[in-house]
Amino acid sequence: MRFGKILFLAVIFALFSAQAVLAGPTYDQVMKDKVIRAGLMTDSIPGAFYNKDNEWVGFDVDIAKEIAKRLDCELKRVPVTNKTRIAFVQQGRIDMSVANMTHKRERDKSIDFSITYFFDGQKLLVKKGSFANWDEIVGQKIATMQGTTSEVNLKNKLEELGDTNADDNVISFQKESECFQALEMGRVAGWSTDSTILLGYAAKRPGEYELIGDFISDEPYGIGLPEDDSKWRDTINFTIQDMWLDGTYMDIYNKWYGPDTPYSFPMTEQIEVWP
Repeated sequence: MRFGKILFLAVIFALFSAQAVLAGPTYDQVMKDKVIRAGLMTDSIPGAFYNKDNEWVGFDVDIAKEIAKRLDCELKRVPVTNKTRIAFVQQGRIDMSVANMTHKRERDKSIDFSITYFFDGQKLLVKKGSFANWDEIVGQKIATMQGTTSEVNLKNKLEELGDTNADDNVISFQKESECFQALEMGRVAGWSTDSTILLGYAAKRPGEYELIGDFISDEPYGIGLPEDDSKWRDTINFTIQDMWLDGTYMDIYNKWYGPDTPYSFPMTEQIEVWP
């Protein structure tokens, strides 16, 4: 009996020790391994997607690469979705989620965030000439992504406009590509999410789609980070600010959202910089 008790305590101690190692500060682990595991989308054009040459590219990809470069680390890219990006941070499977994620107070209960590194807002994409504004599309089926702030914002907007069947008229999908496919096939009359994502997909069919209506929300993107790890959070914040101050941020921004790109989206705010 005594031996069994000792063995049981030894197992518990071993498990606790293993968990303690896994739960160590992210900064220390990253600096030790010289590897940053970044959660990135795979079909969020032009944030993070596979191009025609099957290369994983995009604005978020370049931001993650630059952060890793400045910290003298290798970047390990980990595919995430709208449903997995927070869970992967919580589980320690990634060190940061650079995945067009709006910083919301509700999300901040689960993970921490960097300062805002991108500014967007939610709009509506339709086939060109089909609708002129939000009022005209009330009562129609509209696509959005499941489990996102876009889904909540869209339902609220439709209810505000008097749609008594808003819950049924909001059709939620797992991926951006599925939303666009539904719009192409006529299964929905519109697709609502962050405007830069809509611009990215509209660029695949030049002249066939258009964004209509006013912004219905502000969408400040933050990099998702492990909870209560201030040293790692400060490191990411300082790196973003340094990228802004030396012009690298705007070089990356203009590469993907500049006036000569298919995804032209003028910069609306400045990155927060601490003195």
